[in-house]
Amino acid sequence: MAPPGMSGYRWRQLVASLRTPDAVCWICGHSIDIELKFPAPGSFTVHHRVPRSKGGDLLDRANAVPAHLRCNSSLGNRPLVRRRRTSRRW
Repeated sequence: MAPPGMSGYRWRQLVASLRTPDAVCWICGHSIDIELKFPAPGSFTVHHRVPRSKGGDLLDRANAVPAHLRCNSSLGNRPLVRRRRTSRRW
């Protein structure tokens, strides 16, 4: 059974707006194959920038971005830290 709020009309509308053929994972930056079905590691999921466990709004479009299941699961509720490029290769 889906968690509260993840089975209603507004949730389905949010998912549909993010699940596009050109969807790119917000975490790793690679394209998402929307034909893959759950629980395939590369399948589509909705990632919440501010995790629900930390008060993020489940249905806020500004808080929701597309992600791979693998990327979203491995990140958990930690903040995303992007590595900066160094000035030269080491």
